[in-house]
Amino acid sequence: MQKNDMAVIEITDIGVGGEGIGKIDGYTLFVKDAVIGDRAEVKVIKAKKNYGYARLMRVLEPSPYRVEPRCRFARQCGGCQLQEMSYGRQLAFKEQKVRNSLERIGGFSPELLDRITEPAVGMEEPFGYRNKAQFPFGTDKEGHPVTGFYAGRTHDIIANTDCALGVPVNHEILESILEFMEKHHIASYDERTGTGLIRHVLIRYGFATGEIMVCFVINGTSIPNAGDLIKSLTAVPGMTAITVSVNTRRTNVIMGESFEVLWGQGYITDYIGKIRYQISPLSFYQVNPVQTEKLYSLALEYADLKGGETVWDLYCGIGTISLFLAQKAGQVYGVEIVPQAIEDARRNARLNGIENAEFFVGKAEEVLPAYYERYEKEHGGEQARADVIVVDPPRKGCDEALLDTIVKMQPEKVVYVSCDCATLARDLKILCGNGYTLKRVRPVDQFPMTVHVETVALLTRDVV
Repeated sequence: MQKNDMAVIEITDIGVGGEGIGKIDGYTLFVKDAVIGDRAEVKVIKAKKNYGYARLMRVLEPSPYRVEPRCRFARQCGGCQLQEMSYGRQLAFKEQKVRNSLERIGGFSPELLDRITEPAVGMEEPFGYRNKAQFPFGTDKEGHPVTGFYAGRTHDIIANTDCALGVPVNHEILESILEFMEKHHIASYDERTGTGLIRHVLIRYGFATGEIMVCFVINGTSIPNAGDLIKSLTAVPGMTAITVSVNTRRTNVIMGESFEVLWGQGYITDYIGKIRYQISPLSFYQVNPVQTEKLYSLALEYADLKGGETVWDLYCGIGTISLFLAQKAGQVYGVEIVPQAIEDARRNARLNGIENAEFFVGKAEEVLPAYYERYEKEHGGEQARADVIVVDPPRKGCDEALLDTIVKMQPEKVVYVSCDCATLARDLKILCGNGYTLKRVRPVDQFPMTVHVETVALLTRDVV
């Protein structure tokens, strides 16, 4: 196949990025927006030796899994990749995605995975689930400010204030901000020139409390006529915090390093289960609270705590999992590299009257090995132990030094919460090569309509 060739293909598989996969005489084509089961006319846009990429031109015979997208920008926007696929088929895709990684990268047998893999945890209503959204601002061809989301693989903004994954109040807030900018001639930031004031707006919403936070990320020191802006935003029911974060760097990093309160307080509160959390503009907090409660409940179930255990929670963020575990454990130690997050974690522990959780600032791959070595010196060669270790690392997975220390500490259980099933499989392979057995695996759909999937895995120490 060559660039610009037209072809008619059957979509027989799905790639890890949600793209449809079809073949012509053994030549593989990846087709964005195609659904498994489609018969489609496509145009080759990039041709390699053994595979290529094609654009979906026409669906000749739609798949039984194809549905009408709720958002009219679904194909253009980079936020959703699976909105044209039925939700049941999305869950099946995510289950298979996790399983493929565990087989191909982890080396786990299909027979084992048949026994230990549990069905994906889905949502009853897979729209309107995001409690946080960051909206870039730009300028349209007529010179008007716009906001929305970037088109796939670009920084071109698709003007849309009513994302189907966000909460409905986002629309009212964004329209009010755009109206304010028009009225006072306030310019959006321009990445190419580094000029303009409003870069992004972060909106957080407390599902349990109804509290709302708006944070303006600005390329300057203040917002002109801020009083008028505050007046319009405080008319929105539930508005609790209006803040500003200064970011004057020429960077793709969204938030500045700190924030100031324009009105109200510097945080909102929300609950996961019975645990109450204070969330600032810079806090890491899971974006889907409905699924987060299921995710953490699953981690707690896998840990199977009896009341006296010592638990380490690595990459603990603002203490979300730590405080869940502390309800059932004897002592919990949380580790997180972001100082602000640890401050939030300690505050959240006090907020909930939890006294058996202690938090440390630092890299997990440095804090835990240092603790292990220090404990051994201070206790005459006795090795530090843990009953349960929970890890919830970033996409890159766990550092080898951390995995090595986990093995040395010999916890009875390791509960691994992952946002990337490829690095999960890699790390599980290492642990299972060093005295652990994979017992349970379950995907959790934190991000419906996208290709992303969370996974919870349980490992137990082999009895020698």
